[in-house]
Amino acid sequence: MNIDTAKAAFARFDIDGDGFITPEEYSKVMAEMGDPYVTVPMAQAVISKADTSKDGQLNWDEFWAMQSA
Repeated sequence: MNIDTAKAAFARFDIDGDGFITPEEYSKVMAEMGDPYVTVPMAQAVISKADTSKDGQLNWDEFWAMQSA
């Protein structure tokens, strides 16, 4: 994924525009994209793998690192 595509994806997942993707936002966007089976606990598990700050959400740097891996 190139950086422009990643920025657009981050903006889509960051529903409230606060600079972070929460498990709730992640789950909601996945449902909107046709995958209603990503529950909030499942989203928490995905986020926790990339959440280096351990705050329970993804910032841009963590999201980019996750996409670049």
